[in-house]
Amino acid sequence: MTMEFTDRVSRVEPSATLAISALATELEAEGADIVDLSVGEPDFPTPENIVAAGKDAMDAGHTGYTTSAGILELREAIADKLADDGLEHDSDEIIVTPGAKQALYEVVQALVEDGDEVVLLDPAWVSYEAMVKMAGGDLTRVDLSKTDFQLEPALDELAAAVSDETELLVVNSPSNPTGAVYSDAALEGVRDLAVEHDLTVISDEIYKEITYGVEPTSLGTLEGMADRTVTVNGFSKAYSMTGWRLGYFAGPEELIDQAGKLHSHSVSSAVNFVQHAGLEALETEAAVTEMVTAFEERRDLVVDLLAEHDVDVAVPEGAFYMMLPVAEDDQAWCEGAIEDAHVATVPGSAFGTPGYARISYAASEERLEEGIERLAEEGYL
Repeated sequence: MTMEFTDRVSRVEPSATLAISALATELEAEGADIVDLSVGEPDFPTPENIVAAGKDAMDAGHTGYTTSAGILELREAIADKLADDGLEHDSDEIIVTPGAKQALYEVVQALVEDGDEVVLLDPAWVSYEAMVKMAGGDLTRVDLSKTDFQLEPALDELAAAVSDETELLVVNSPSNPTGAVYSDAALEGVRDLAVEHDLTVISDEIYKEITYGVEPTSLGTLEGMADRTVTVNGFSKAYSMTGWRLGYFAGPEELIDQAGKLHSHSVSSAVNFVQHAGLEALETEAAVTEMVTAFEERRDLVVDLLAEHDVDVAVPEGAFYMMLPVAEDDQAWCEGAIEDAHVATVPGSAFGTPGYARISYAASEERLEEGIERLAEEGYL
């Protein structure tokens, strides 16, 4: 029997970040010592109090289904957290999801159909493109590599890309893969275009709690954006809960109603006891502060190490990534780096920006030093 597959899956490629991770795992199985700078995951354990809250929730019997949108206590706590950021959402304007990726998928599926135009800011996280293609949308991309990955100097290019035909714009600040935090002036420019062309904006704020000396603004707080912004966030990065799979999105009630249909017919709900752990996470500040401090020190270390080899990079203000300028064929560079230097990175072309490799500094200082040293010794810097 020969199976025939749908266009929506045939038109996308597997995640490049997961592909690099798989290659690293394969080489490690053969005995190689891989310095893995490709992973988008904090290298800190989930804080003990959060783990304990999850265990306590299981012991208390919170192992069955919850309401599809999530337990009320968590949605109310998320609403309070959003209010602290200046966003006003009732608990019934929030859906709790198994990870922020699921939240993004549901929003895109609810808003984008065949032929709809979606604008991405490159470099853009790899799954945005795949999600849009699976929904049948068409992509228009704005290259921020010429402006050190900042949006404000590229607002004219964004204005040229957006039109009345644009259905959706995706903004990710702090950014994966660049670590850029967009200025208030940049976000005000987005607001002006969104209002002028009557379009919806996804504000992906998954790294909002991981910044260095800057306070990122939530797009939905700007005048005119409350009813046209979908705010996405989650627990994976800030609370080192990647494997727990817990995220959420907040938006206008009509979007919640429509996306809720997809949510209820696909994943049903996020895991019950994980949601209770999420409640505890929202009260956890000390561990987040400690982790962010460590990331900032590692960022500075990598910038200094690269400078010793005359490599200049745009210094990230958030997240735990930076973009390293490499050879024009970045895919070949990354493959060579992992095979020759045993250092795993992700090609910039996966994010829509060839000529770069993404480095994750969610690794110990010792491993970061080892990775940069290996790249230099093997002629990759």
